[in-house]
Amino acid sequence: MEDTIVEVNYGPLKDLIGVWKGDKGMDVSPESDGIEENPYYETITITTDGDTSVTNAESQKLSTLHYRRLVRRKSNNNIFHDQTGYWMWDAENNVIMHSLNIPRAVSLLAGTKLSENNFKNGKLSFEIEAGIDNKDWGIIQSPFMKQKALTKNYKLKIEIENGKLKYEETTLLDIYGKEFEHTDTNELTLQ
Repeated sequence: MEDTIVEVNYGPLKDLIGVWKGDKGMDVSPESDGIEENPYYETITITTDGDTSVTNAESQKLSTLHYRRLVRRKSNNNIFHDQTGYWMWDAENNVIMHSLNIPRAVSLLAGTKLSENNFKNGKLSFEIEAGIDNKDWGIIQSPFMKQKALTKNYKLKIEIENGKLKYEETTLLDIYGKEFEHTDTNELTLQ
């Protein structure tokens, strides 16, 4: 009897698999009387655990990776952001998708279609987006968050090259009676 391992086509997601660490993070978030800047470090763990390939409606095949992101303030080492979800690849349509959940009663599904322009000189770069008015890539939030801290839009720009991951994340919020672009940036290294 032979053991057969079925290969999963992770496409561009294969470069995400592993444990990533970075300590150059900067969080710029809203306060009722201005802004708060928090330097941070983080660990992002991206695994092939569980169902790594799923089929939707007997026709769409997705390769999936589970991830967890833990972000700690440099000032006190406390976790101030805990995020989990999936990265998904639809090879037939060249679509990359990212689902995320945070324990503030906010979830979203962001995505984009990739082309050869996303792959240059050994570097993968792309931007995914979700919005409350986006018919394809949406945001779900609790009634409280809709009333007090509405997430209107989410963008994530990622560059991956030679075991380095750089990102810029922008979340457009309607909070404290005004719109605010909450940003997070960091550079991480594959461990």
